[in-house]
Amino acid sequence: MKKCTKLILAATTMVTLGAFTGLAANAEENTVKAGFIFLHDENSTYDLNFINAAKEACDKMGIEYVFKTGIPEGQECYEAACELADAGCNFVFADSFGHEDYIIEAAREFPDVQFCHATGTKAHTEEMDNFHNAFASIYEGRYLAGVAAGMKLNEMIADGTITEEQAKMGYVGAYTYAEVISGYTSFFLGARSVCPSVTMEVTFTGSWYDETAEKEGANKLIEDGCVLISQHADSMGAPTACETAGVPDVSYNGSTESACPNTFIVSSRIDWAPYFEYAMGCVASGDEIVADWTGDLSTGSVVLTDLGTAAAEGTQEAIDDVTAKLESGEVHVFDIDTFTVNGEKLESYMADVDTDADYEGDHEAISDGYFHESAEGFRSAPYFDVQIDDISLLDTAF
Repeated sequence: MKKCTKLILAATTMVTLGAFTGLAANAEENTVKAGFIFLHDENSTYDLNFINAAKEACDKMGIEYVFKTGIPEGQECYEAACELADAGCNFVFADSFGHEDYIIEAAREFPDVQFCHATGTKAHTEEMDNFHNAFASIYEGRYLAGVAAGMKLNEMIADGTITEEQAKMGYVGAYTYAEVISGYTSFFLGARSVCPSVTMEVTFTGSWYDETAEKEGANKLIEDGCVLISQHADSMGAPTACETAGVPDVSYNGSTESACPNTFIVSSRIDWAPYFEYAMGCVASGDEIVADWTGDLSTGSVVLTDLGTAAAEGTQEAIDDVTAKLESGEVHVFDIDTFTVNGEKLESYMADVDTDADYEGDHEAISDGYFHESAEGFRSAPYFDVQIDDISLLDTAF
């Protein structure tokens, strides 16, 4: 195996659990040492969500772990992965989309190490025994958060704060990736399921974490008449802008109520602990990790925070009702009867599941009356990239 000696200028944290209490009970199981690569650190709501889940899973299973934070989406990721493998980690996980190619490179160098990657798209086409993708049906969580947003809009309409025609939401997105498009579309559809007059504007920052740009984006949307804001970006920029302006906010990856007590409604997030327990358990037992793992509401992988004080009365009951219908299959987030594209119903769509440079569609994604996002047999990462009516994009440079 290739040994990588290049110095990584990033924070490294190692925790040793000498007894390995969770795994040592079964002498037939392999010892697991886990390495985690994070794009940012605890200051990023996105990375903090992963960090907390990794600690929870490793502590529960009695697994030694090493954290590398502040690892860019570049060659530094490959070097960090090699360092972890050289240090004895037999499970290595990276948390950002742009890490994927570098994790694949490291996986080829270390065939005895299991490498897993969040939000990636290539595991099902690379067909490597030691490289795997994982995600969750967070579009269901965003849809539920959208229901909470729609309930708030209805409250504002009822009390005369806004008219039905003024029910315009704003959304701060990072990039025009399918993951972001899937997220803001599911959020919008959830809101419209309870507030039919809602429209939405989306602005993009060109960065996963840029507090200044995210705050400026939120302020721009508020100035343009958006009366409620949500986001798919990783800083406190948008929530704090909403708190300052007194505009209701739906955040992502964790509650922002402590910093924004007057405007926080709810937040959706992926709980990565179930996946970490699954994947590290496979390493311990010697079982194969699936190429594309998709968690959902039933696995506890898609969760919402407690409601904030800004939530409308009856919101929890509405969320509980829709959750049950999502789990039973009575409701589908991307039901083609609930949206149009250029004024027409979308009856067929070839999605770009097998990623290529030209983004050519290769899988029919619509059947049984809905778009099958993150479907079993396709891939775990989102591929819904449809621009539906009633959502306006303010810029598309990213």
